[in-house]
Amino acid sequence: MELKEILEQLRQFSTTELCDGMTTFRVLDPAIHRMVTKKKIVGTAFTIDIPAGVSGIIPDALKEIQPGQVLVVDAKSYTRQTCWGDYRSFCALTQKVEGVVIDGAFRDQEGCEEVGVPIFARCTVPRAGGKDLLGKVNVPLMLGDVEVLPGDIIVGDADGVVVVKPEEAESLMEKARKKAAREKKAIDYMKENGKVISLREIPNE
Repeated sequence: MELKEILEQLRQFSTTELCDGMTTFRVLDPAIHRMVTKKKIVGTAFTIDIPAGVSGIIPDALKEIQPGQVLVVDAKSYTRQTCWGDYRSFCALTQKVEGVVIDGAFRDQEGCEEVGVPIFARCTVPRAGGKDLLGKVNVPLMLGDVEVLPGDIIVGDADGVVVVKPEEAESLMEKARKKAAREKKAIDYMKENGKVISLREIPNE
């Protein structure tokens, strides 16, 4: 299956359903949560590694990102200064970025809402970060205990953010489909019979 088709099919699944199909759980810290828009995001990772409190390389990096990618910023979980704001959201909108995931803070929440690019982050804080040109672009990241490589698939929704390896996506979705089918059978049974049934009583197909 081509990557484009994989991304389209992944949009059919919630992060919870994808977790049901995972054997190795790649779930970002729940403190990194949806903060701007209610849009679901699905796209390949464009990664940026920056020192805590310094984010000057981000505007130049945004010139390189491709439409439909998810910008993933390792800001070292730092929340006293930001690495993102409404101006950078507008840059991301211009580049047709799918969404932004920040292990850190951002600011200008109302302005970012107006721009409309989805943001997943730890929090907002008013203070801007330093503008030194430090950091690296499109390198492997470790967000907590979760590795994110350039090209990994990022899925984010109301329940959080998961990382899907492209080579595992098809088998993961198949497992998720089977779990969802079993749940549907159980729900249909309960609707029809008015009795609670355990998923253990529904055979795997």
